[in-house]
Amino acid sequence: MGPLGAGRVGQTARVSAIAWTAAGSLVAWLWLLLGQGFFWRTDVRLPPRTEPAVWPDVCVVVPARDEAEVLPASLPSLLAQDYPGRAEVILVDDGSTDGTGELARALARRHGGLPLTVDSPGEPPAGWTGKLWAVRHGIGLARARGPEYLLLTDADIAHAPDSLRALVAAARTGGFDVVSQMARLRVESRWERLVVPAFVYFFAQLYPFRRIGRKGARTSAAAGGCVLLRTEAAERARIPDAIRHAVIDDVALARAVRSIGGHLWLGLAERVDSVRPYPRLHDLWRMVARSAYAQLRHSPLLLAGTVAGLAVVYLVPPVALVVGAAGGGTAAAVLGGSAWLVMTGTYVPMLRYYRQPLWLAPLLPFTAFVYLLMTVDSAVQHYRGRGAAWKGRTYARPGAVPDEG
Repeated sequence: MGPLGAGRVGQTARVSAIAWTAAGSLVAWLWLLLGQGFFWRTDVRLPPRTEPAVWPDVCVVVPARDEAEVLPASLPSLLAQDYPGRAEVILVDDGSTDGTGELARALARRHGGLPLTVDSPGEPPAGWTGKLWAVRHGIGLARARGPEYLLLTDADIAHAPDSLRALVAAARTGGFDVVSQMARLRVESRWERLVVPAFVYFFAQLYPFRRIGRKGARTSAAAGGCVLLRTEAAERARIPDAIRHAVIDDVALARAVRSIGGHLWLGLAERVDSVRPYPRLHDLWRMVARSAYAQLRHSPLLLAGTVAGLAVVYLVPPVALVVGAAGGGTAAAVLGGSAWLVMTGTYVPMLRYYRQPLWLAPLLPFTAFVYLLMTVDSAVQHYRGRGAAWKGRTYARPGAVPDEG
């Protein structure tokens, strides 16, 4: 066989290998479409509910660290809650340097509404990550009031006036120990439009909402921006002390409640919105990379598997389509194109939920590649000793050597 014939055989083998890989990607997408709890559907909203005859007491706990920029758009919405029972807001000013606590008090004087308590916990002892030390302090203050429920909500979350009312009614009607809504994140900048809907899409793929709501299900998750938690369940699950090391505290909270037999519910919010801007790719990158490797339990094997999985599932389909079309590999082109089509179709509902143009759907492979890089960077930062960070407070992994570069 001459050089020309050998070259054609090599090219055919490469196209054939791509075709087989594309076939694997298509099988994966068909399974994701039908076998992963219909994660791509966006109709999991607050379940049917009836208002209780007697409304239980609720304390709203807001951990806040340097949140003066977003508080004017979020805190008044909590103070203005139309709740028939007794409710109050506890804002924990966790070492802010921008006047967060003073601003919160000024907003309460200006807007009125629910009673507001502002307090500070002091510096956290070793072993407490992220905002959990502030949450612990807030829950401690709340327990003195003896509420039946705690609403844990972030300082950047704006609630519709009936938000608390709807959450409590849903928890009471369904017998849920946790009712959590994934707040609608901001999508105004170019990078927010490209990255944010995909962030929620990937989260739902990992933790299908329909499965979380089933009693006794193994899948457990919550969305930290809006978590209504039964106080009795929090005490039995030792929250937040039992999860004080957790970087992804919302998922850890849900697992702790599930471990005591608790009943969970998680869905998409309709009128609970994050007002925090992420105008640059750097801002979004930092948000994702902060916890991406923690999600993989800091395991190099899981990291390698995740990178390979993202490549096969998200990157192979467009590559197979282009290579197959250019090299005469009909099978590779058809299989890659079919996988890409299924992928695009599953992303459309999330784009509609975020009121984004549907032409963004075919760009999901590019966004997935960006997330792949974020995940790898998260691991790199972990092994360089920088660890996770929250609002300028870094938690290096034990035994790490600080980066002096």
